[in-house]
Amino acid sequence: MNYLITGATGEVGSRVVKHLLGRNIRPRVFVRNEDKARSLFGERVDVFAGDLTEPASMRQALSGVETIYLVNVGPEITQRDEMAAVLAKQAGVKRLVKLSSLDVEQGLAIGAWHEKGEAAIRAAGIPFTFVRPTGFMSNLLAWARSIKAEGLVRSSTANGRRPFIHTEDIAAVSVEALVNENYAGHSLPITGPDSLTLGEATATISEAIGRPLTFQAISDEEARERYSRISGSPEETEAHVALWRAIREGRLAKVTDDVERILGRKPRTFRQWAAENANSFLSEGDQS
Repeated sequence: MNYLITGATGEVGSRVVKHLLGRNIRPRVFVRNEDKARSLFGERVDVFAGDLTEPASMRQALSGVETIYLVNVGPEITQRDEMAAVLAKQAGVKRLVKLSSLDVEQGLAIGAWHEKGEAAIRAAGIPFTFVRPTGFMSNLLAWARSIKAEGLVRSSTANGRRPFIHTEDIAAVSVEALVNENYAGHSLPITGPDSLTLGEATATISEAIGRPLTFQAISDEEARERYSRISGSPEETEAHVALWRAIREGRLAKVTDDVERILGRKPRTFRQWAAENANSFLSEGDQS
């Protein structure tokens, strides 16, 4: 079986590649930066340099591939998913596994981009599996700056809950979806084991780093203004504000048992993730 992994130098994609290598599977990786891929995987993978917006580079990478792992982010998800699915179908790819989002079920802005991407894949007529994780624990690394500088986390989610998931669990489920044809045609909604408020997540990080931290609830307006400073576009900013509002309203708190069902073990906890990443929230002089 020949596998092509897109997004292979990213948080999830790189873990997917390493899992495949651990199974003695040599995958192809489709990346923008060949040097970065080589630094991560050496000569253990076949590297194809290109971009998901460039059909010619994609066609070359897809030649002879049987299964593709598709990772897309941002407002262009729909168009990129559609192009990849059409090219994969033309190349004779037997199955496409897409890293989607559990927010598809709520039709939220970010989830809506993935929902349209899923629809484009279905329309292309290629067999699919959609891996739908909830919010990534790793996204909370964005708190590092304010934690280091102020001992403070700000969010417009108030007391709303979210069952954040470890990227290692996302990658492990993705690999099962790649190698196991029994998941063809399925959507896999995956979450962490506990639905936490961001205040509880802040307290867990505080415990991990041995420093007092404060959680501060802010308005949508302040959240919008703060995120717009780093956002790629107004559309992306509004998508995140809508996501945080949905958490606050209790719409994204559901926990599923799919990680345990698929992997035969419990998903990793947020406490484990916080301990693994404690140094990311500490100033250089405080790191162990």
